[in-house]
Amino acid sequence: MDIVFIEDLTIETVIGIYDWERKIRQKVVFNIEMGTDIQAAAKSDTIDNTLDYKAVAKRIISFVEGSEFQLVETMAERVAEIIQQEFSVPWLKLKLSKPGAVRGSKAVGVMIQRGG
Repeated sequence: MDIVFIEDLTIETVIGIYDWERKIRQKVVFNIEMGTDIQAAAKSDTIDNTLDYKAVAKRIISFVEGSEFQLVETMAERVAEIIQQEFSVPWLKLKLSKPGAVRGSKAVGVMIQRGG
């Protein structure tokens, strides 16, 4: 299986459990690896035969900007579902970071893997 990836996709959204967090937009950062087969794309050299990472990124941006989750766990799960269902991705690894959420750390968050 080949991997198409999106690295450091930064989006502003409402995320968090505290009252003050519900009133502001914060940055979240996605790093995503998506399992696919790139052989047909390599042969044809056309975007129609590959997993279009720009289309995936645009869909994630649109979804996350409009969301208001409390937990990064919920956001990560929903984004993974969108990628798998809408882009026919059988396997993915997703890291969702919330920069500055804990004093003294660069970021906190979750990493999930879905599919076989």
